[in-house]
Amino acid sequence: MTAALPAHVWRHDAVPIEALLAAKERGGHRVSVVIPARDEEDSVGAVVAAVRAAWVDQVGLVDELVVIDSDSVDATAERAADAGATVCAASSVRDDLGPAQGKGEALWKALHVTTGDLLLFLDADLVDWGPHFVPGLLAPLLTRPDVQLVKAVYHRPHLDAEGNEVEAGGRVTELVARPILALHFPELAHVVQPLSGEWAIRRVAFERMSVPVGYGVEIAALVDTCAVHGPDAIAQVDLGRRTHRHHRHDTLGPMAVQVLAAVERRLGERTDGDAVVIPLRQFAPVSGGFEEAVRHVDVAERPPAVDIRGYRSASFVPDWLDEDDRGWRR
Repeated sequence: MTAALPAHVWRHDAVPIEALLAAKERGGHRVSVVIPARDEEDSVGAVVAAVRAAWVDQVGLVDELVVIDSDSVDATAERAADAGATVCAASSVRDDLGPAQGKGEALWKALHVTTGDLLLFLDADLVDWGPHFVPGLLAPLLTRPDVQLVKAVYHRPHLDAEGNEVEAGGRVTELVARPILALHFPELAHVVQPLSGEWAIRRVAFERMSVPVGYGVEIAALVDTCAVHGPDAIAQVDLGRRTHRHHRHDTLGPMAVQVLAAVERRLGERTDGDAVVIPLRQFAPVSGGFEEAVRHVDVAERPPAVDIRGYRSASFVPDWLDEDDRGWRR
């Protein structure tokens, strides 16, 4: 039987580059590519260099290429800057709002340092991928005004230390995210990779969302987009093959906690009055028994950026946006 793409999944090359550039100019769009990074000195430079060469220097599809550095202790910031990115330390962006750490925090901080009306997020630890990720994710946003969020679809092998494929990746997806969607959000059960780190979104949608500071950001954006705009506002794009550095199984527990907490909040089962740091107890076998380790998992959320005093949204405002929402936000 011939394999086929699931319904509602675009091919990454469905729209020619020339058509994307024309749509971008016609709509007056500005594109910001954002790469959140923490201790990714071995890979971030290559990711930045590939995007810059293909879509900034050769073809003007991308207007801003920004790395949000989350307290790296290695040379991540230097490698990213040398490769041509604008590097912002997450801790220095809106430091008046108090400290927080995590992937979602980096993406939320990106709203405060970018100017694009279209935001595209790429992970910094990509190994086996291609710069075609960028036009592939942008195509639905540039050519379909009803699309608000675009999620990546890809073959995601799990590589061992020698680079051999040993199993499919996405363990938190299969054991946590997909069961959650089946139980509580069946209208999103068709989303192939709900936690994919490569996605694109309209600023006017993302800046109005409450954003988990950790790994709950992807499922939160998915659920919130569906709640406001409906499932048809979410597109998926097949990007082919994608590999990255995988996490040890015991480090997946905090990720799972953050995904669950984000969903609980959207189900009304978690409020601002609940604890924002959850102690997760894990047990490792040792001689004569088990050794307990406690990880303190941050499940806090940042408020919508438009509610933050001093926030400025992108200067580009779609014609269909309500008059009350036009102009600079302060």
